[in-house]
Amino acid sequence: MARAPALPAPDFRHALLETYAVNDRMNQLILEHLHPRAWRAKPPGRKARTIAAIFAHVHNIRRKWLRLSAPHLQLPEQLDRTRCTQQQARAALAESALRCSEMLAEALDRPAGRVQQFRRDGWARPWPGGAAMFAYMIVHDAHHRGQVCMLAHQLGFPLPNKAAYEIWSWEKLWKQCGFTHPR
Repeated sequence: MARAPALPAPDFRHALLETYAVNDRMNQLILEHLHPRAWRAKPPGRKARTIAAIFAHVHNIRRKWLRLSAPHLQLPEQLDRTRCTQQQARAALAESALRCSEMLAEALDRPAGRVQQFRRDGWARPWPGGAAMFAYMIVHDAHHRGQVCMLAHQLGFPLPNKAAYEIWSWEKLWKQCGFTHPR
């Protein structure tokens, strides 16, 4: 079986780090356009999370990854899912994304990087730091972004069309993050 040609490591590493920044820009875009009444609105179901609780969860899980995988990095403050505001969540997510980018950069600098393993939870076996770690982190955020968008819609506060379409405008998101284009 023929192998695909390898991408140059520095460009691939840089592209993954840029992609992670764009991933968080999508979260920020949703928070910027989310109707304030949707933030704490009671979702259908007995044990369903509010949108506030979902975004707090995303941030607090990032903290867990940092604590378990990169204890040498400064941990952002934890968010209280019952008390945090949209503004506090925006700031916290921006900070945890920055720290996770630092952790990813160190994991992608293998074998010399300080982050050798990704520990996504205390009960789970660690993975080598790198591409699978990156994918897991992106998918976790994307899963919860989907929950938030659907829940906002169900609660009667759908995202404005402009925001709903902008999360798919990667070229624009890349520019908003200060990058030239998707790689």
